[in-house]
Amino acid sequence: MNAERKIKDLIGSHRPFRSILVKPRVFKALTVAGSDPSGGAGIQADLKTFSSFDVYGSAVITALTAQNTTGVDGIFTVEPDFIRRQLTMVLDDLGPQPLKTGMIPTTAAIEVIVAAVEQYKLKQLVVDPVLIATSGDKLVVETTLDALRRLMGHALLVTPNLSEAAQLSGLTLTSFDDMKDAALQIYQTGVRNVLIKGGHLLDDATDLFFDGKEFIFLKEKRIPVGDTHGTGCTYSAAITAGLAKGMPLLDAIVNAKIYITRALKFHLDVGKGSKVLNFRV
Repeated sequence: MNAERKIKDLIGSHRPFRSILVKPRVFKALTVAGSDPSGGAGIQADLKTFSSFDVYGSAVITALTAQNTTGVDGIFTVEPDFIRRQLTMVLDDLGPQPLKTGMIPTTAAIEVIVAAVEQYKLKQLVVDPVLIATSGDKLVVETTLDALRRLMGHALLVTPNLSEAAQLSGLTLTSFDDMKDAALQIYQTGVRNVLIKGGHLLDDATDLFFDGKEFIFLKEKRIPVGDTHGTGCTYSAAITAGLAKGMPLLDAIVNAKIYITRALKFHLDVGKGSKVLNFRV
């Protein structure tokens, strides 16, 4: 009996989490993307990022990949009807919530997601148009840009990197002026807001936000870490988490930029290839 009392006392006096007497408000966000078994990108990175922001994350998987920090070995696409069933189960139960998309490997999968966005009237959609992995491996099977643009037309924000912005705009991006031209081209396809991630364009890590009225450059000092894995996924997930917590869009972007910079600065060496982000910053 004495041992039993001591255990109960220990449990009661060393609660690692906030008091259960006050029920916390639940912020929710959904990611629709591919799975990365190595944990640094895709669904896994999104859920870790949501958790870092104290956001309850749910996930719909569009594809299984065989990949790690060195590259992609294979992709198994999920049947569009099963993607639809995942979306239905999550949204019928948890309700409408901010949503981000990542890797969507087929046109049919995009059409299913568009239908869900329309059916559930999802207004806070962040589209990360993932086409190629950091390693250079192709991550789409038959997705056409026309199908992707249909999804982008429903988005609050689209977050292409330089190569994706080039494909979406048909332009070559080698300067800040090129980024502005590309953002305008993408905006004119029916997108409400564009964030082009500057990557390695110049010395600083400079991104460009365009809302149809104003070009805003977001600049941070580059973190010299070499190749990294999952930065695009994490950036868009952090923005989505900010939206889930009620932040205005630009505030969510700035907050996510700060987060991704810290996650890079305190990166982790977990494998033989690219560095991965430290999600717990």
